[in-house]
Amino acid sequence: MSYKVIKAATLEQNISFHRPDHHRHPPVTLGNPALEVMTDLKKTSAVTIHPGESMEAAKQKMIQRGVRMLLVTDYADGIIGVITANDIQGERPIQFVQKNGGSVKELKVQDVMTDQAGMDALNIKEVANARVGDIVETLRHHHRQHALVVDNQGARNEPTVRGIFSLTQIARQLGVAVQTYDVAENLAEIAHFMQKNHP
Repeated sequence: MSYKVIKAATLEQNISFHRPDHHRHPPVTLGNPALEVMTDLKKTSAVTIHPGESMEAAKQKMIQRGVRMLLVTDYADGIIGVITANDIQGERPIQFVQKNGGSVKELKVQDVMTDQAGMDALNIKEVANARVGDIVETLRHHHRQHALVVDNQGARNEPTVRGIFSLTQIARQLGVAVQTYDVAENLAEIAHFMQKNHP
């Protein structure tokens, strides 16, 4: 079999590159299966950051990737915590500086993140039988913007983070506009939506 040379041209100056299309999440109701609002890490790459990176770097990564939470990982990709937009924009940076000195600009991810020991996770088996409304109620009960979902995989059946629920994404899929990092305000918007659309 013979092959041909494909014609090449000089790359133009200031040329950019393609980026993946933003995945459009289908609209849902509170009665839809919960898995329809979960970011499945088997299908979407997790957005991670190392604990020694700056808080500003975390903020920029969130903006670039369109997320409000990053998994904080060590160099072996083990999850050691999470950092959210609320951690960066809220009281934590000021509290850390008041207690330890320094300036907010000098803070690292590890200074404001939630440690792995302070995190809860939902089991994929429970989530598989849940509805969107159950996830909203769970986030409300725990006063959280996000929830991690764990399954077991590999030869040793080890627990692994499989997915992430985001209150902002759920609101977006429900058709509720949220412009805040505040969990209570987001939940209030969803509650108002629920009363209006599901009397």
